[in-house]
Amino acid sequence: MKKAQGLYSPLFEHENCGAGFICSLKGVKTNKIIHRALNILTCLEHRGAVSSDGRTGDGAGILIEIPHKFFSKECDFDLPEPGEYAVGMLFLPQKINQANYCIKTFEEEIKTQKLNIIGWRDVPINSKVVGSIASKSQPIIKQVFISKETQNQSEKEFNLKLYLARKVAENKIYNSPLSQNKFFYFSSLHIRTIIYKGLLIPEDIERFYTDLSNPELVTSLALVHQRFSTNTFPTWDLAQPFRYMCHNGEINTLRGNVSRMVSREELIKSKLINDDLLEKIFPIILPGKSDSASMDMVLELLLMTGRSLPEIMMMLVPEAWEKHQSMSDEKKAFYEFNGCMMEPWDGPASIPFTDGKFIGA
Repeated sequence: MKKAQGLYSPLFEHENCGAGFICSLKGVKTNKIIHRALNILTCLEHRGAVSSDGRTGDGAGILIEIPHKFFSKECDFDLPEPGEYAVGMLFLPQKINQANYCIKTFEEEIKTQKLNIIGWRDVPINSKVVGSIASKSQPIIKQVFISKETQNQSEKEFNLKLYLARKVAENKIYNSPLSQNKFFYFSSLHIRTIIYKGLLIPEDIERFYTDLSNPELVTSLALVHQRFSTNTFPTWDLAQPFRYMCHNGEINTLRGNVSRMVSREELIKSKLINDDLLEKIFPIILPGKSDSASMDMVLELLLMTGRSLPEIMMMLVPEAWEKHQSMSDEKKAFYEFNGCMMEPWDGPASIPFTDGKFIGA
């Protein structure tokens, strides 16, 4: 990336990515939805750049529902019923000893949260399609399967414990002396959804992740994204979708949004998380991440409070409501009230989002 020089700043770089989603309105899971979503992604290839090797893109990916029947056949361990376990898609350091350290650290935090590791799966990949530039930073990719503490544990509590385990593990690893500590990254860790993404061009997503070409893989929704990198350099972890959303456009108020969230960390209190543990998950927004990644981290935190995804999106990206003559008073009151707690993340052209229950943009 160009460095700041004179009146120029890389923060002024703006451009649009490509994003889309497809779903069954009746919630019917089929392989056709994955096929169509990948076709959408391929059609968005012109929205991203390609490096000099002809294969390294700005990043692309797809989010789908966890394919329970597929994983039940592929894994060499037994899985609980759908909704009783979560799947994590994890990037790890290239060096085996550092990857093992990261795995051990994460497993310790899962144990601290009284959750259970069911097993690990090496994600089948075809590294031949990866560009020579992207291959230099290609991580080890694994899936981890985690079950609830008890069958009666609510989805909300389960997702919160997964979030806490991941955040504490992240901070321990990122603050460790590992030379490749920044390779540790969960593309997804959720009870409903899973993300396949990487520093690839769209047509290579299915070729790289061979799971995606299996006809037994089914979903009722899919969200895809082709990145166009502007003020952050292309990396495997900054490919989209992120855990709950992807983004087309530019968040022009980013510096203010991030600064406000940092200042709020001193004030955050929770009945669900004690103060000592709360300190261990800060910062909410990791430094050096893209505008989209930063917004996704805030969205994720708000989801952990029990708010619904549509409500959060209305908080983060409100309509121009104040002079809207046809808007109901109730809706205006919603925006006015939440505007006192969260400033708008202004500027995006489109933000497709999903948590596996809701999907929209």
